[in-house]
Amino acid sequence: MDKPRNHLTVNRRSIIRMLFAMGCPVPVSHALGRNMADPVVAYVALDREFSEPLLTDYEKQSGNLIRAKYDVESTKTIGLVNLIRSEAARPRADLFWNNEIINTIRLKKSGLLAPFKPEATADFQPVFQDREHYWHGFAARARVLIVNPAKLGNMPQPKSIYDMIDPKWRGKFGIAKPFFGTTATHCACLYAQWGEKEADSFFAALHRNEVQVLAGNKPVAEAVAAGRLAFGLTDTDDALVMQQQGYAVKIVYPDAIGANGLGTLFIPNTLAMIKAGPNPQGASRLLNWLYRPETETRLSAGPSGQIPLSSSAKKSDRVESPSTVKPMQVDFEMAAGLFDGVMKRLAGLFV
Repeated sequence: MDKPRNHLTVNRRSIIRMLFAMGCPVPVSHALGRNMADPVVAYVALDREFSEPLLTDYEKQSGNLIRAKYDVESTKTIGLVNLIRSEAARPRADLFWNNEIINTIRLKKSGLLAPFKPEATADFQPVFQDREHYWHGFAARARVLIVNPAKLGNMPQPKSIYDMIDPKWRGKFGIAKPFFGTTATHCACLYAQWGEKEADSFFAALHRNEVQVLAGNKPVAEAVAAGRLAFGLTDTDDALVMQQQGYAVKIVYPDAIGANGLGTLFIPNTLAMIKAGPNPQGASRLLNWLYRPETETRLSAGPSGQIPLSSSAKKSDRVESPSTVKPMQVDFEMAAGLFDGVMKRLAGLFV
């Protein structure tokens, strides 16, 4: 009896892979029945090179199949968020692994997420968790300045986001498009922190100072490393990759010094279950496995240098954390509520 059952499992997996590759409109778990062989469909915004090894290991350890759809650099997060919205009537995804937080909260506000409380909730900081358990923050990145010392000349090293509106740096620095990924999140958080008047003034000054707007955070880091820009605003993971490749660049945690400073913004990855996803049991198992201090320790030790938010995880010496530098205090829920309006306001400056 064992041999036919194993043979059937192999056939089921082959059929699952074939249907998923063909874009089968019927959720596979509905078509074949739901058991441990059914895939968990994960939409993943964290860079594939960082997230895929974890998902592969989960498959090996659990025997569960994972079908991951990854975002692309030019539409970070927004592409998958829009896909989840478009599939609301008939969800195909089970789990959303976002590389930021604002758009995850917006999905919750739209009624597209399902609540789930992971086993390791008590290990993580409450400020990065939804009180109703619709999303779970972990493995943060910091918004940092990547600096090329060789391009500074006699000028002092930038240490604040306010340096981006200093005329002495006109045209010599860059940011990613402010409509996607962590850059969009950062903009919304600044509006939540400052209010419209101050934030409008800052971004207008940024535009007047001829900021170079690149396709993403990675291109910003690459431009600074290559010496095309003196400095830029990016994420810790992209800056670390440049250092690992041998470029003589520095990472500055902006506004992290002084009691009255703004503080550095830390943006967590988030995990959430999709409402009415075809395989909620599989999604809950995967979410439980990912949302652990062990995952944060591994992501921190890896090339992306993710920043743990759990007291039990081990932080890489290559990065700072909210406990080692001053963090920006931000209301993520407020920032999510302001998001659409902020994007419209910025569209007038950054086309």
